[in-house]
Amino acid sequence: MAGYRKKNADGPNSEDKALDLFAEMMIEKIEGIQKDWKKPWFTEGTLQWPRNLHGREYNGMNAFMLLLHCEKEGYKIPRFCTFDCVQKLNKPGKDGEELPRVSVLRGEKSFPVMLTTFTCIHKETKEKIKYDDYKKLSDDEKEQYNVYPKMQVFRVFNVAQTNLQEARPELWQKLERENSRPAIEEGEHFSFAPVDTMIRDNLWICPITPKYQNDAYYSITKNEIIVPEKEQFKSGESFYGTLFHEMTHSTGAENVLDRFKPTTFGSPEYAREELVAELGSALVAQRYGMTKHIKEDSCAYLKGWLDELKESPQFIKTTLLDVKRATSMITQKVDKIAQELEQNVGEKQENGAACKGSFFRKVRKDPYFAYRNGRCLGKGCRTYLC
Repeated sequence: MAGYRKKNADGPNSEDKALDLFAEMMIEKIEGIQKDWKKPWFTEGTLQWPRNLHGREYNGMNAFMLLLHCEKEGYKIPRFCTFDCVQKLNKPGKDGEELPRVSVLRGEKSFPVMLTTFTCIHKETKEKIKYDDYKKLSDDEKEQYNVYPKMQVFRVFNVAQTNLQEARPELWQKLERENSRPAIEEGEHFSFAPVDTMIRDNLWICPITPKYQNDAYYSITKNEIIVPEKEQFKSGESFYGTLFHEMTHSTGAENVLDRFKPTTFGSPEYAREELVAELGSALVAQRYGMTKHIKEDSCAYLKGWLDELKESPQFIKTTLLDVKRATSMITQKVDKIAQELEQNVGEKQENGAACKGSFFRKVRKDPYFAYRNGRCLGKGCRTYLC
């Protein structure tokens, strides 16, 4: 595997080291796809969205790299914890009983995650407040503060790098149950109610129009997504994966995330936008239990992506930050629709409505709520019929 050129003459800081690693992992992944472009971005049906030990989800940049890390190291449970988090597990039990000590296994190496922290300082009094408190202020009150972002790097361990399975078997079994995925028979009918509802009720930031034709694209001039009808795809997953790609493009529109700049087809800027759309759609698909393969149209950009990655790790930082913003927009909208669907189903159940076969899975506990043949995918999920 060819590397990229490292340019920091003063020696790398923690952020540089993390970006070095991210770039190397992305080069390895893209080179693997270049050899066989029919490979999915992530191994089919293996991993759920990465979270910390308490269940909080990692953002788009960290989620993507942690998924690659899990695949490379063979971790089956995408749950991570800092060294301090591991130490906190060693507090005495409810009755003051001493529990077996949880520790990181000897020789295990941590993995970097990048977190943006914010320092909020009043312009006149110089008083500092927490960012969570700042977000609660009115717009006029926020104007009185300077906000300084800072990228920080934290080191985490996968739970498989600890003795958690032996020291806390009940917690380990709980994590296994939460992260299990059922085997899906090939050819089963696939439907995803939140996105189907989004299309039907025109709930996305631009219209999504399925048409019986062969092209999928986002029109900047018309601010509209055109996709072939679902029945034209070999599988429902292919349909949604393609749609997520175009939805990621649509987030770059003016007055949304404003990614688009005047450019020409095949230019480096155009190729970079294709990478944002590919990574974004792969992440969104993975979040909802789907497999995403690279679009055939995007294969032409593989060499250009590799060249950029090998030239500068900053390329992956700026790209993944755009992926983070785009995927957040998509998943927040999909999750909101899904929660509304669950609420509607609950109300119908309370009113004694007859069940007819649409399903929803609770988002906060597990955002994996895709369905095939009227069957919810996933053990222990709250399944509703309406």
